[in-house]
Amino acid sequence: MLAMPSGTPACPDTDRHHRLADQLADMIPGAATIRVSLNDPKQSWPHPHAIVKNEAGETMELGRTTSRIAARWILRVWPEADWTRPHTFDLTDATLTPSDLVAAGRGC
Repeated sequence: MLAMPSGTPACPDTDRHHRLADQLADMIPGAATIRVSLNDPKQSWPHPHAIVKNEAGETMELGRTTSRIAARWILRVWPEADWTRPHTFDLTDATLTPSDLVAAGRGC
């Protein structure tokens, strides 16, 4: 990423997060959150996996390709996240939160 003379990135990461949220919302109409992990229940080895939910909290069915693409895009935007645990990406505010915090009601 290019930096300005001050040393700060020319494109803040928040812009990248919002662009990703917009792209995923276009790719998966009706999606509100995407839970990403490396534990696809259909695989015996680590594999990107996504579970998409709508505004009502209902799980949306996705094809395998769409699910993997969404998971990979999120993994690439947050390489520093601890991907040994699942995370939830909220498309409305473009935030990534560990899924155990979302389940406990403490997420962003």
